[in-house]
Amino acid sequence: MSKYPYIPNTDNDVREMLDVIGVESLEDLFSDIPSELRVKGELDLPKAKSEGEVFSYLGRLAKKNKTVNDLTCFLGGGAYDHYIPTAVHHITGRSEFYTAYTPYQPEISQGTLQYIFEFQTLMTRLTGMEYANASLYDSQTAVAEAAIMTVSMSKKNKIAISETVDPQAIKVLKTYAHARGYEVVIIPCKDMVTDLDKAKELVDDTVGTVIIQSPNFYGYFEDMPSFVELAHEKKKRYIVQSTSAHALTNMKKPGEMDVDVVVGEGQGLGIPLSFGGPYLGLLAFKKDFIRKIPGRIVGETTDLDGKRSYVLTLSAREQHIKRERATSNICSNQGLNVLAATVYMSILGKKGMKEVSAQCIAKSHYLFDELKKLDKVKVLADKPFFQEFTIGFDASDEEVLKKLEENGILGGIRLSKINKELGNGLIIAVTEKRTKEEMDKFVEVMKEVL
Repeated sequence: MSKYPYIPNTDNDVREMLDVIGVESLEDLFSDIPSELRVKGELDLPKAKSEGEVFSYLGRLAKKNKTVNDLTCFLGGGAYDHYIPTAVHHITGRSEFYTAYTPYQPEISQGTLQYIFEFQTLMTRLTGMEYANASLYDSQTAVAEAAIMTVSMSKKNKIAISETVDPQAIKVLKTYAHARGYEVVIIPCKDMVTDLDKAKELVDDTVGTVIIQSPNFYGYFEDMPSFVELAHEKKKRYIVQSTSAHALTNMKKPGEMDVDVVVGEGQGLGIPLSFGGPYLGLLAFKKDFIRKIPGRIVGETTDLDGKRSYVLTLSAREQHIKRERATSNICSNQGLNVLAATVYMSILGKKGMKEVSAQCIAKSHYLFDELKKLDKVKVLADKPFFQEFTIGFDASDEEVLKKLEENGILGGIRLSKINKELGNGLIIAVTEKRTKEEMDKFVEVMKEVL
């Protein structure tokens, strides 16, 4: 019998496996990990508890968390408190859907292929691009994957990315780039948007990809036509736009501006905040990149009986035909989140998506206008924004957030934590869920705190 009754392998089973692979002990399996980093002896775990005791204990731990049901949420930065219709949870909670994963035997996975096809269709309509894939882990990996696929097309090894892109995306990109020998150049920020003059200096002949986020991390729209023109001044130089799915319904589509690749975060499309994930990375692109994309493309056809059916048209991955020549090793398909986003967009429709977007615009501008009336609030940028904006003040932004939370408000993202040079302040997001009473309370608390 094993020392641990919940492990099915007996001591004899373990010994036999070790002998087959030529290893003396289980400890030898971890020999590549420095000994000073390994736990010595047994884990310090309490004695076993009954099922009832475990549920009770975990319940007490869970109650320590505060959710958007307990606090009024003004957080953003890629994770937003949008309303999710109950039908989304109902459909994604059905047993035939909630195990959704990569279609390894695609043709028998007609249901999975159909919603991936419909998701791709919705994303191309939303972005104005020719193709969209399904799907990436989150917006941060989407930025990195887009950089790799475009820079590999350019045959250059330098990527220019704006300082106003999500800081986590920049970190992920640097990690990917380091492993591949690519150089990452940061285009500085000026007045809360990308410095176009500096971009013209930094984007030279050695740059293969330019990455701009609009609306950017601080909430403001970038001058995308100018950056598209800058990127396309030279052949084999591409531009990637990171954006918001909801903002796309009330702004010029990237495809209409000749953007090469569009990425974004799909969390706002019917996916709960869930304390940070799992989320959904969006990727749409021009036809030129079809052989370089991570993930898969689903197509529609007819079967032998003439009935509509779906096939895995393209899967340029390391596990399929591309193998070691694959440009990406993204293995998982965020299937359940793709389904949630598809159901959400289908339920709301074009009119509903525009209504959510319009409410975000109206309510965020109302809060901004009220906050800037306060004597000690600094307007860091009076520029067009979608649902997020940035304010500054002299008080500690950490202390301000604490006071807001004491009043039941998640006040936003600390500006000093993102960019120390910008001083104290908050990046505040407003969704369609926020009421006038909630926003007025935010202003009153800020007035007292400052």
